[in-house]
Amino acid sequence: VQLQASGGGLVQAGGSLRLSCAASGGTFSTYVMAWFRQAPGKEREFVAASWRTLAYYADSVKGRFTISRDNARNTVSLQMNSLKPEDTAVYYCSAGRGVDAVVANTAIDYWGQGTQVTVSS
Repeated sequence: VQLQASGGGLVQAGGSLRLSCAASGGTFSTYVMAWFRQAPGKEREFVAASWRTLAYYADSVKGRFTISRDNARNTVSLQMNSLKPEDTAVYYCSAGRGVDAVVANTAIDYWGQGTQVTVSS
């Protein structure tokens, strides 16, 4: 499976961005799709995941970010609203098996290339 992320950029605090990830080469609907992020000097952390009709979020983004997937188009998106400077990071699209394991970052089969999100104060 190949994952291609897009949509990052520079935005002011309080603004919005939408990230998209296009998957190819696999059976998209059988994967848990997730977004992670990594800020400079920090470990990669879970942001949001999508499995069938369910969505899972890190506490830090709950109520501000929304993950959605389109199994017909093999895409997963992350709508990010009310962005804060602490959301600044490289965001990675990923695919894996098992929600708990994906959220824990112990069962990611595929990673996208990352897209930079910068939120200015």
